[in-house]
Amino acid sequence: MTLIKSISGIRGTIGGTPGDNLTPLDAVKFASAYAIWIKENSGKEAPKVVIGRDARLSGSMIQSLVQNTLIGMGCHIIDLGLSTTPTVELAVPNEQADGGIILTASHNPKQWNALKLLNNKGEFLDGAEGQKILNSADQEDFHYAEVDDLGTVQIIEDYMDQHIQMVLDLEVIQIDAIKAAGFKVVVDGVNSTGGIAIPALCKALGVEVVELYCDPTGHFPHNPEPLKEHLGDLCEAVKKHQAHFGITVDPDVDRLAFVDETGEMFGEEYTLVACADYILGHKKGNTVSNLSSSRALRDVTEKHGGTYYAAAVGEVNVVHKMKEKNAVIGGEGNGGIIYPESHYGRDALVGVAMFLSLLTEKKMKVSELRASYPAYFMSKKKVQLVKGMPVDAILEDIHAKYLSEEVTSIDGIKIDFADHWVHMRKSNTEPIIRIYTEASTQQLADALADRFIAELEEIAQRHA
Repeated sequence: MTLIKSISGIRGTIGGTPGDNLTPLDAVKFASAYAIWIKENSGKEAPKVVIGRDARLSGSMIQSLVQNTLIGMGCHIIDLGLSTTPTVELAVPNEQADGGIILTASHNPKQWNALKLLNNKGEFLDGAEGQKILNSADQEDFHYAEVDDLGTVQIIEDYMDQHIQMVLDLEVIQIDAIKAAGFKVVVDGVNSTGGIAIPALCKALGVEVVELYCDPTGHFPHNPEPLKEHLGDLCEAVKKHQAHFGITVDPDVDRLAFVDETGEMFGEEYTLVACADYILGHKKGNTVSNLSSSRALRDVTEKHGGTYYAAAVGEVNVVHKMKEKNAVIGGEGNGGIIYPESHYGRDALVGVAMFLSLLTEKKMKVSELRASYPAYFMSKKKVQLVKGMPVDAILEDIHAKYLSEEVTSIDGIKIDFADHWVHMRKSNTEPIIRIYTEASTQQLADALADRFIAELEEIAQRHA
């Protein structure tokens, strides 16, 4: 059981002991600390906060705790109810709110939940802002509103519909061509809010939808991270229904992955590659992804005459680099698409509309589209952290060992060899070290990951 405090939010498992898990007391404490920060940041005694949640089982409980705490701090609430992370991100500036909270543990299993914290732009807080909230939570120096100064609640139930319309209004989306193409897709909504939003978007674009796990009960039918090993039912359904492709998202709908018409994974790393290929074909410019993302984005960007830049892992870091380099599109290799013309946040709805637009232009099957991109293969493995393990010292030893190679240390350690790379870093969301590798074949990528896992374990033993 775990409570993790980071730039990715306050994330933990439900139940157990305060301070070690995401208990009701922890939810109240961190919501109170956020209220203090948002009052200071906005200069208002009664700021406005947008709140939405995914469909996980603890969502209603956590929302009640967080929302009523903010009311008790004098904040006015715009309650979107069941929603998606990008929907809340869009709602904050649209409603001229001072901040927002999404209650979701993203790809984590059902026992997890989290508070994802937004500023008045609908973007994630940076490290300095997040640290202020953590410090305030530790001090527990809270002052709640008197009875006449309690906050209020405004319920808006149609914001996912508004979000869909915002996607349809994007100039780059080829609505008429998509409607004329006669697409048929299978959507796996992992029984969360993607099961509402993605089919509705597809139907608005004239796409025939076969719904799989689209009932937002919060009972995830499989591990909710959109990886190949969890998507056997989707792969079979695409073949069974003779669909053009399959779509899957994580519970809060900021990650997106596709399955081709043969039931094979398109590859979550290639979600961003395909969307960038489409956007760069219409608007020249630069791209950004994080250090753990595929080299294929760099290759596609350079093919279109742009420049690729890498950022530290974490959406806020990617967004910062995108603004710095004026990128026309960016995101993360986990299937996260960030399109500034819409907003600076990962958005699966935008990604689906772009992918459909791309297919209408290319006039090829999804498997053929995938084959048209550079062939890289990734391995994504992890090492469970033991309490007290000196992770930073272990990674420093790895760094010293490979000084003759191209090493980047802005986020863990990434070693770029001539035709492959490895990236090792502490997770922001789980008590693990992530080991990502990429090579010319899956066998080489897996072998490279196993090699560095062994090296990490050997160095860890020396530090024990």
